[in-house]
Amino acid sequence: MLWIFLFLFFWISCGPFFVSAQQPPQPQDTVSGQSKEVTSYTLPPEKYHQAIEYSRARYRLYFISIAYGILVLLLVMGLRWAPRYRDLAERVSARRFVQALVFIPLLFLTLSVLQLPTDIYGHSLSLKYNQSVQGWGSWIWDWTKGQMIAVVIMILVGWILYGVIRRSPKRWWFYFWLASLPIIVFLLFITPVLIEPLFFKFVPLNEKHADLVTQIERVVQRGGLTIPRERMFEMNASEKMKSVNAYVTGFSASKRVVVWDTTIARMNVPQILFVFGHEMGHYVLGHISRTIAFVSVMLLVFLYLGFHGMKRMVERFGARLSIRSVEDWASLPVLMLLISVFSFLASPIFSTYSRNQEHDADIYGLEVIHGIVNDSPQAAAQAFQVLGEINLSDPKPGTLIKIWLYDHPPLDERVRFAHDYDPWSNGQLPKFVKE
Repeated sequence: MLWIFLFLFFWISCGPFFVSAQQPPQPQDTVSGQSKEVTSYTLPPEKYHQAIEYSRARYRLYFISIAYGILVLLLVMGLRWAPRYRDLAERVSARRFVQALVFIPLLFLTLSVLQLPTDIYGHSLSLKYNQSVQGWGSWIWDWTKGQMIAVVIMILVGWILYGVIRRSPKRWWFYFWLASLPIIVFLLFITPVLIEPLFFKFVPLNEKHADLVTQIERVVQRGGLTIPRERMFEMNASEKMKSVNAYVTGFSASKRVVVWDTTIARMNVPQILFVFGHEMGHYVLGHISRTIAFVSVMLLVFLYLGFHGMKRMVERFGARLSIRSVEDWASLPVLMLLISVFSFLASPIFSTYSRNQEHDADIYGLEVIHGIVNDSPQAAAQAFQVLGEINLSDPKPGTLIKIWLYDHPPLDERVRFAHDYDPWSNGQLPKFVKE
C-alpha cells in the first residue's frame, strides 16, 4: 500500500506560515535528563535558531518531495515507461502472477530510484543538524532493505488489485478494500518480529536494566496490560539516530515493550516511565484498532473516488498514454496519482485525528504514572523538554503548518498542558486511569 499514498504537488513559499516571527524567549535551565523545573518549552538562543532553521528546512522538503513525487509520476506516465514494462511482462509470460513479478518491481524501483534525491537530501539534513549519526553506507543498505520489503508487499497488493479489477470492473474498489484489510492487520502483526529486527538490534531489557523493568512492570500492571519480561526489549537506536522513544508494539503473540537505548541514556526513570505510559495509552485506549478503522474508511473513500477518476482518465488519455483499459497493468500510475491527490487533500483530517489521539495519550501517560513517580506533571514536562532539545523541535510552528503537518500537538502546548494537568489536587476524577 506504500505507493498508493503518494502526495499531490503543493508548494507554499511564505516564511511567516512556517514559524513565528517573534524573538526567541530567554531560556530556562534545560533539562537534559535532570530534575529541573520546566514550565514551558524553551531553548538557548543558538539552539533556538537551529531549531527554526531545521524546522523550515523540513517543511520545505516536505512540499518539495510532494512536488517532485508528482513530477516523477507524470514523467513515468508521459514517457510511457509503464506500458513498456507491461509489454515486457506480457512477453515473459501469459500468467498474471508472473506478469506481476516482472511489472511491479520494475515500476516500483523506477519510481523509488527517481525519488532518491529527496530521500538523500532528507538524510543529509539529519546529519547536518546532528539528528542522525548513521553513515551513508548504512543508510543506503537500509534504503535497499526497505525497497526489497516494499517490492514484496507491492507484488502481492498489485496482483490482488488487478485480479479484482479484471473479475469485477464495477465493484473492484470495494472488493479490493475488503482484501486489503487482512493484509494491513497481518503487516502490523509481523512488523515487530520480522521487519524491525532487519534495521535495529534488539536485546532483552532485563539484561542490563532490571530495575527499569521492575518500574515498567508497575506501569503496565496499573494500565491493565500483561506483558512478561521476556517481551521487553532494548533497541540499539544510538547506532543510527539521537531521537528518544519507548513504545508498545504488535498485538497478541507479537506484543512487546521496546525502549530505545537513547532514551535510557538521556532521560531519568520518571521521564522514561511517562514516555512509556504515553505509548501504552495508545493500546489501552484502543487507538490502534480505532486508527485501523479510521484509515480503512478513508482508504475506502479514496478507492471509490479513484475508481471513478481512473475510469475517466483512461477513457480520455488512455490512447495517448498507451493504456488499453483500467485493467491494464499500465494504469497503475494513474491510480497512484489520483489517490495521491485525495490523500494530500485529506492531510489536515489525518493530522487532526492523530493530534487528538496523541493528546489523550499524553493525559493517559500523566495519569498512569501518578503515584508511581513523584510529581508526574513535572516528569512529563521534563520529558518533553528533553525531546525538544534533542530533536530541535520547532518552538512556535505556524497555524497552517500545525493543521497540515503536525500529527502531534506542538511541543510547547504539550509542555504547558503537562505542567498544569493536576485533577487530583482539584478534587476532580482523572479522565482515564481511575484510582
